[in-house]
Amino acid sequence: MTESQPAAAREQRGDAVPGQRDTGEWDDFMPEEDDEDQGPLPELPPLPDDPRWRVEHLPLLTAFSFALMMCAASVGFLTSGVPAAFGAVAGVAIVTVSYTMSTLVLAWADTVRPALLMPLGITTYVVKYSLLGVILAFVISSEWQGRSALGWGVVAGVMGWSAVQVWWVARLSRRQ
Repeated sequence: MTESQPAAAREQRGDAVPGQRDTGEWDDFMPEEDDEDQGPLPELPPLPDDPRWRVEHLPLLTAFSFALMMCAASVGFLTSGVPAAFGAVAGVAIVTVSYTMSTLVLAWADTVRPALLMPLGITTYVVKYSLLGVILAFVISSEWQGRSALGWGVVAGVMGWSAVQVWWVARLSRRQ
């Protein structure tokens, strides 16, 4: 296109017209550089006074987990020997690490910025369950004698942690 062609013809073809701003698709999404009237960002809600309440149940749950590991090791040893004892303890330990990791990540996100709770929570769960799936797939495909005890340890850990957390929330709601 040359300068001798009319501007309307160049504009109709989509060519840039001299003296006019090119309004391509990308520019539709970009904010204007000289927009000063947008105002300040909105205020974030204040953080709670004492953020320790988010993790104050962890010492109780950790003590419960160690007690459950001892019980699981005893039951595993008495039923199927040493491999089952190690498998049961490993199952409870997997759940303990998993739940503790979720609690710490969500507590941290809530203190830093509550809007991070959903993305970090979902990411944490995806990572946790992916790792759990890989671990369980590897254990199931092996000939290890403690593999069924590991599964029972995971079940006992999930049921125990869930029961203690329900008790803790009920206790907390009565306290308030």
